Amino acid sequence: MIRADQLPARKNGLPPMDQCQKQVKRILQSATFRNATTLQQLLQFLTARAFEGNAEFLKEYTIGVEAFGRPEDFDPKTDTIVRVQTHRLRLKLSEYYESDGSRDQILIEIPKGHYLPSFESVTVPRADSDQVLASPLDEGKRVQTSLVGREAENPSQATRRENGRFGKLLSPRSPIAAAAAIAVFATGFWLGNTHLRNRTQTNEEMSVGISELALGKAADPVKAFWSAFLGNDSAPVIAFPDAVFLLDDSNDLFRYRQGASDDRGALVDPHLARQFASNPSLVAKAGQLYYENGYTGAGELQGIAMLSSLFGQMGLKPTVKPSRDITPDDLRQHNVILFGSSFQNVAVAQLITTGDFKFKNPDSRLEQWRAQIVNSRLGPNEESIYRTERDPSTQALKTDYSLVTIQSGVVPGRYIMMLGGLDTTGTQGAALFAISKPGVEELSRALAASGQFGPKNEIPLFQALIRVRIAKGYEVLGASLVSVHRLPLNGHGEGATPQTPAR
Repeated sequence: MIRADQLPARKNGLPPMDQCQKQVKRILQSATFRNATTLQQLLQFLTARAFEGNAEFLKEYTIGVEAFGRPEDFDPKTDTIVRVQTHRLRLKLSEYYESDGSRDQILIEIPKGHYLPSFESVTVPRADSDQVLASPLDEGKRVQTSLVGREAENPSQATRRENGRFGKLLSPRSPIAAAAAIAVFATGFWLGNTHLRNRTQTNEEMSVGISELALGKAADPVKAFWSAFLGNDSAPVIAFPDAVFLLDDSNDLFRYRQGASDDRGALVDPHLARQFASNPSLVAKAGQLYYENGYTGAGELQGIAMLSSLFGQMGLKPTVKPSRDITPDDLRQHNVILFGSSFQNVAVAQLITTGDFKFKNPDSRLEQWRAQIVNSRLGPNEESIYRTERDPSTQALKTDYSLVTIQSGVVPGRYIMMLGGLDTTGTQGAALFAISKPGVEELSRALAASGQFGPKNEIPLFQALIRVRIAKGYEVLGASLVSVHRLPLNGHGEGATPQTPAR
C-alpha cells in the first residue's frame, strides 16, 4: 500500500503531505475550478484516495462507481465517463497553473495513462516568492468558493430583447446586453455622486425606525427603509439567478433540474443529461449537448436595474454578480440581495430560511406556471395557496405573487434579502414594491402594527407576500401587500405571526 508521502519524488522533491492537502484545497477554491463541479468532485476523490494510501484501488471501475455514482454493473468499456472526465481534469489543471496558480509552489498533475495524482515542489523565481508570501492564494479576498449548486430554472423565466422591449422569449447575456447593463448601473452611480453633492437630507432623517416610517416622519421613506437594512454597508451585493440549461446544436434549451455540471460551453455527459433533465426521452434524441448558463429573467434584470439606480442615488456602489459566485466573504462583510425565487435561484433555496410562506412546485417535470406559494399559518383574509392567474379568454398572465424576505445573515449586523416571484414578472413586482414610496409605507405600517420591533435601528425580520398586477403577460402594472409574517429574531425557523394590512 503506497501513501502519498511515500510516492516517488519528482525532480524537485515531494512536498510534505499537509502542504499537498492545502494545495488541493487552494485549487478547488480557485476561480478556474469555481463552476467545474464534476471536476472538483473527481479531483477531491483522486487526491483523497492518494492521501489515504489507497492508490492501488484507483481503477476505472472504482472511480466510476464511487466518484460518479455509476451502478454496480458499470462497464468502463461502454461508458467512458472516467476517461473523458480525467482528460478534462488534466486540461483544467493546466489551465489553473497558467492563471490562478502561476505562482504556486506545489504542482499537481494526473499523468497520462494513470489516475494517481503526482505532487511536485516547483521553484518560484525569487522576484515572485516574496509576492507569494505576501499575498497567499488562500486569503479570503482570493477565495472564490461557490455556495450554490447547479440546479436549473424554468426556461420560461428567461427572456430576450424583442422589438425594443423585454418580451417572453429567451435572451442570452450577450456583450450588447452586458454593455446595456453597465450603462444602467453607471447611470445609477452617476446619479448617486450627484445626489451626494447636492443632498440636504440629514443623517437623523435617514435613520428613522419602522414605527416612524409608518407615521410618515421620514423625508424619503424609501431611502430610509433601505438605509435601515444596509446599515454601514456601502457596497451591498446584488445577486441574480444564472441557472443551468442544456443546449443542443440547434440552439434549443432543455431544463436541467440538478446534477453535476461544468463551465458554460463544456460538453455534457449523456448519462447525466438523461438522468437529470426534466424530459429525458427528448434529451436522448437531442444529440450533443452543452452546458449553458447565460440566461436571466427579464423581471430580474429590470428589478436589478431599478435597485441599482436607487443605490446610486444613495451614493452606494453595489456589486452585481451571479448567485453561484457569492463567497463567504460576501456574506460576512456585506448585505446580500438575492433576486428570483428558489425555482430560479439556487442560492435562495440554500441561503433563505423557510418561514410560513414556501415556494412549492407540485410537479417538478411540468412547471409551466404551476408553481405555488404555500401559506402554512393562515391569518385573517389569507389563503393557503397562491398561484399565478391568467386571463380566462386569452390565457395571458394577469396576476403573479412574490415574496420580499429579510432574514439575519451569517454574522451579526449583516442581512440577506430575497425579492422573488412565482414568475419573472413577480420578481420585478417585488422589486418595484420595495423601492416605491407607497410600497414601503404600506409595508412599514404592517410591520409597525405587529408590535414586534424594538429600537429604531433594528431591522425587522419578515416575509411579505406581494400581489403583482400584469398586462399582456409581461408588463408589471403595480404591486400591493397581501400579508406580512414575522420571522424569529435570529431569522431561522418557523412560528411567524401573520399580520394582514388593513384595507
